[in-house]
Amino acid sequence: MNTAALHNLEAADRLEFPIPAGVHAERVVSVKHYTDRLFSFRITRPQSFRFRSGEFVMIGLPNAEKPVFRAYSIASPAWDEELEFFSIKVPDGPLTQHLQKIKQGDIVLMRQKSTGTLVNDALTPAKRLYMISTGTGIAPFASLIRDPETYEKFEQVILTHTCRDVAELAYGEELVATTREDPLIGEFTGGRLHHFTSTTREASSQMGRITTLIESGELFRALGTEPFDRANDRVMICGSMAMLKDVKALAERAGLKEGSNAEPADFVVERAFVG
Repeated sequence: MNTAALHNLEAADRLEFPIPAGVHAERVVSVKHYTDRLFSFRITRPQSFRFRSGEFVMIGLPNAEKPVFRAYSIASPAWDEELEFFSIKVPDGPLTQHLQKIKQGDIVLMRQKSTGTLVNDALTPAKRLYMISTGTGIAPFASLIRDPETYEKFEQVILTHTCRDVAELAYGEELVATTREDPLIGEFTGGRLHHFTSTTREASSQMGRITTLIESGELFRALGTEPFDRANDRVMICGSMAMLKDVKALAERAGLKEGSNAEPADFVVERAFVG
């Protein structure tokens, strides 16, 4: 068995299958279920693991000789001593049907390399940053709003989160509240971190698909801002494939140019996200 990969495991552990080479085996620290569709969990962080806030990593479970790995955005910031993830529950999903059953002390596998486009380095500086998310697409933004670098680069940070039901907004509401109160990050967020939520199915104070709210101007009226403007605004997008396509089109219509790690610009899309 690869002892280097067995970071933080006790000798008494007896896993049915060997840990693949090039994979960290990490301990589940905590699990929190928000609804019958959504949950978050935290795992130990390998001392050697480095990532940029907003990136994703491949994770899996030690439940097969060839484990199933899926891309998961890291929800914790780069400075956190643990790694946090926010996941959907898919009853017949190759990974999530098992992942949703994890509990404190269980083992989660994680590949050693992180990557992704939703990083501060892929955008040029501007006055305002919009983080547009649906469902568990809020995960990379959970990392970024807790990173001081985000506030060094942008004067105003606006996190939008759209879900079907009110209960599905709980993770984001809890996240923003604790971020504002955090002794390290709270001083950066004062009057600068804004949170906009909407629902598409259950009645709430703000309803509608985020694409509709952008197109109609309702999002900007609610926030007291102007429509997307290349001189002042940068946009990050993460969520369902349909939403990614539609918001990208709205950003391009406003004159914003898509950026990348190699060529920073005005907006970025997380193409690895599914769910």
